[in-house]
Amino acid sequence: MPAELIEPGLEQLTTDTFFSGGIRLRQQRRGYRFSIDAVILSGCLHPRPGETIVDLGTGCGVIPILLAFRRPDVRVWGVEVQETLAALAAENVRTNGMQSRVTVLGADLRDLGADTFGGPVDWIVSNPPYRRSQSGRVNPNVERALARHEIAMTLPDLIGAARRLLKTGGRFVAIYAAERVAELLSQMRLEHIEPKCLRSIHSDRGSNACLILVEGIKNGGPGVVLPPPLIIYDESGGYSKEVRSLISP
Repeated sequence: MPAELIEPGLEQLTTDTFFSGGIRLRQQRRGYRFSIDAVILSGCLHPRPGETIVDLGTGCGVIPILLAFRRPDVRVWGVEVQETLAALAAENVRTNGMQSRVTVLGADLRDLGADTFGGPVDWIVSNPPYRRSQSGRVNPNVERALARHEIAMTLPDLIGAARRLLKTGGRFVAIYAAERVAELLSQMRLEHIEPKCLRSIHSDRGSNACLILVEGIKNGGPGVVLPPPLIIYDESGGYSKEVRSLISP
């Protein structure tokens, strides 16, 4: 870890609610804070009953908790390398009464094998850092730095872990910077995760894509679907109808 990064202290926590107060999520006021990216990713997954989902780089547990709320018949794991965030994620799971369906694991994804989860899993999901380790200013707050820059998790680390953990036919889904989509797709195919669906995400209807939502299948055949783009903000500057549906009941 670069010497200039500062470990977070006992920061003040804030609470965010979803689904008319049905979900409550605490997070650091000044440390890592999840964004709409994680909410979009959790709302775009459609697992079958009984399937197992692993979120790599879970932060405060937002993706597993939102998934478990929407899909009470699935099992979800959240993996987080930062001890303070893993502890906060576990607290959020307990606060929402989801201990029987969501497990938080404090671990480095590079050390994981399928046996960690009782065998190969059905889904790997991730909202990983978008920036290369040496690109731009690195935030001095360690939680924010690791969430934004490839310091503890590189793209090859992530896709390699997905290959190890997924069953044949299992699905990998990630939301990533649009400008790095070529790297993402190349790395997926290198690890025999065939891209199957690419959906561009735009701030508004007049802007270029800022993010890309990618789904791939381990050892899948060729063929890619390009659905209509997802627009985050409508003409009034508020969230679009689709994004609002991911936040409301």
